[in-house]
Amino acid sequence: MMAGVTATTLPPDSVLHTRRVPGDFLDCYVVSACATPRHAASIITRFPGWARGLLLIRRVMTAPFGLDNDGPPATDRVGIFPVERETEHEIIAGFDDKHLNFRISVLARDGRIYLATWVAPHNLGGRIYLAMIMPFHILIVRNGLSRVARASEPRR
Repeated sequence: MMAGVTATTLPPDSVLHTRRVPGDFLDCYVVSACATPRHAASIITRFPGWARGLLLIRRVMTAPFGLDNDGPPATDRVGIFPVERETEHEIIAGFDDKHLNFRISVLARDGRIYLATWVAPHNLGGRIYLAMIMPFHILIVRNGLSRVARASEPRR
């Protein structure tokens, strides 16, 4: 299901590198696919039913803590994420919350799509939250990139 998706390092020209400081989380996965960053991001954030179910559970569990589930108002979004910056090769989306700041980067280069996630926890709650969601995060990221690869395959 997720063939061809591999963990990698984020290309050095990604905007996410300008945010990272020691203690932050940054991961990156890549797949062979031809797509614009916007198109790939729209596929990635069109979550399958099981992932939407996980997001619903997250919404219910985090509501008592006052965590933001929708982000700030934005006229430009990819899925649920407000777009912060877009170039020909990269789109950055995400927002700041009281427990952590996060952004995703979808970068297109040389017939590959990179998907990176940067997280800067603000406190112990942010670090606990990040640890709890990590297994689900990896599944969602790998699934999203595999869907991008399938969408870019030639039709027969």
